[in-house]
Amino acid sequence: MTWALFDYIHGVIAMKTHALIDQRSLALARIIVAKIDADPNRTGLVQARERCRRWYEERQAPAHREWLEILDRPWRQVRDMLLDESESGQRLRQSTPFCGVLTPRERWAIYKDWSERAE
Repeated sequence: MTWALFDYIHGVIAMKTHALIDQRSLALARIIVAKIDADPNRTGLVQARERCRRWYEERQAPAHREWLEILDRPWRQVRDMLLDESESGQRLRQSTPFCGVLTPRERWAIYKDWSERAE
């Protein structure tokens, strides 16, 4: 599901530009990275690896394959990819397997903040 559709379904003001959507995705990635950095077991990374493998088994999409290759790397390299501000980083964040790392409350705080910015 795209962020814009998610926003529409949940009554959040839709983002006005792709640039704002990309910035919000980067903000989410920064919080995800901070959570994983703070966890010595890297539980979020383990969950992302499992989720991505499951996605790839269900549908062998190029994005899933690319993430599988990235997730086989050390955390530091995966972290750098998540925070990459280039077009490649933006593209990867559109299909991130880290979607389950944040709690609903953490996600909604970001959605609310970014929907206010879009007004």
